[in-house]
Amino acid sequence: MSAPGAEDFRRIRMPMSREDARSLRAGDMILLDGEIIITAGLPTVQRLIACVEEGREPPIPLQGGSLFHLGSYSQDTPEGGLEILYMNPTTSTRFNPHMPRLIRHFGLTAVGGKGGLDSASVAAMAEVGCVYLSFLGGGAPLHSSAITAVREVAYPDLVAHYRLVRLAVQGLGPVTVGIDAHGNSLFDSLHSQAQARMAGILEGLAADRASG
Repeated sequence: MSAPGAEDFRRIRMPMSREDARSLRAGDMILLDGEIIITAGLPTVQRLIACVEEGREPPIPLQGGSLFHLGSYSQDTPEGGLEILYMNPTTSTRFNPHMPRLIRHFGLTAVGGKGGLDSASVAAMAEVGCVYLSFLGGGAPLHSSAITAVREVAYPDLVAHYRLVRLAVQGLGPVTVGIDAHGNSLFDSLHSQAQARMAGILEGLAADRASG
């Protein structure tokens, strides 16, 4: 059997529509085309929370869009732009305290990174109609090759991978729907399976030690 190619995955236009978000199920693998917004910085997310609290619009509009926990190794260009040399996901759980509020306030349809989000975020996603997309850790060449343009950069006072960046992408992925808009989470399922197997594994190890 040959490995799946790009034609085997559903392609989703970004920003993702609410209808597309609700049509996806945990475990689906998709490709992304269009525009996404990324940051790897907790200080950046805290600035977005400040925008919410103070009734200000963020420097890059987020309403009904995406916010991915993707970091980048980038460099400023002589023309004042930003060149992304490679892009890779960062751990989303660092942002757990803030994501439910951002998801609800901006009506986000897609968030993501690696490692998933907590139950409070899952509840907010189900309420709003938002999915969590899991990006391949260590897949920088794959992710980076999908970038076609840097559209906009905010918070230039921060280090490059903390900045809020709007990117144009073509065929980004495949990414996995780790948490769908109906409250189903692959991360919770895997944790439950691991817990269910733990007792048997420990019993087996104990038996091996006793027999040795």
